[in-house]
Amino acid sequence: MKRAFLGEFEEVVLLTVAVLDESAYGVTVTQEIEQKTGRAVGFSTVHTTLQRLEEKGYLSSRMSGATAERGGRRKRFFTVTTAGRKALVEVKHIREQLWGALPPQTLQLMGN
Repeated sequence: MKRAFLGEFEEVVLLTVAVLDESAYGVTVTQEIEQKTGRAVGFSTVHTTLQRLEEKGYLSSRMSGATAERGGRRKRFFTVTTAGRKALVEVKHIREQLWGALPPQTLQLMGN
C-alpha cells in the first residue's frame, strides 16, 4: 500500500473536512480550524490546501447552486474520499505508535 504523506497543515485541513462532513467549504473549514486550534489561518492558505488535497485524491468536491447572499456565486463543498480516510487512519496510527513509545519521564515537568 502506498503511504500517505501529509504535512501537518494538510492533516489539520483533512481532519476538519471530515469533522464538518456535508458543510465543508473554504469558509467553514477556515473558521473551524481557527476555532479549534486558536490559530489564525488565511482563507487563501486553506483554499490552496483544499485544492492540493483534492489533487492528491484525498478530497473530492462538488459545486452548490448560486445564492443571492453570495452575489450569485456558488460554493465548492469538499468531502473526504476513501483514500483520504485511509490517510487519516494511517496518520493516526503512526502518531499513536510514537506517543506510545515515548518514555513517561519525557513529558514530566521539571521540578516535580
